[in-house]
Amino acid sequence: MKKNSKRNHTSRVSDIESKSVDAEKEKKECQNNFVELLPPEVTFKIFSQLDIRSLCRASVTCRSWNHAIRLSDSLWKPHCLTVRAVCQREIDDDLESGYPWRVILLRNYQKSKVKHEWLSGRYSNICSSISLPEKIMYPMDADTWGEILEAELER
Repeated sequence: MKKNSKRNHTSRVSDIESKSVDAEKEKKECQNNFVELLPPEVTFKIFSQLDIRSLCRASVTCRSWNHAIRLSDSLWKPHCLTVRAVCQREIDDDLESGYPWRVILLRNYQKSKVKHEWLSGRYSNICSSISLPEKIMYPMDADTWGEILEAELER
């Protein structure tokens, strides 16, 4: 019986120490986390200086960064407008449908990269589908293929 009591006491002490270490670690992380220390306007200004890749990486750094970036839809707007140069119809349709900027970017970013490659003539000399780089292709609708075909015919 004494052994059980001693084990339970040791277990409780271990749990308390573990919680204490976790709390200390969390406190230290909060002290180093500018998102939680600075006003939201300043945090927004910092995140708005990032390119798309860096913004996406920052959003997976920790929960508070992810929360701040996900809730700041206007952080994604400049990047969407850049993508709009290639995917104007798609971006405008998504805006009309009421999608937030972040979702619009997620829906159109990869497509814009592939479409840009096609429109710039990167794949003009490809003779068969076997020659296409499969990893970077993206499914496109008939209107997009029409735009690509028109660009090819003008070359």
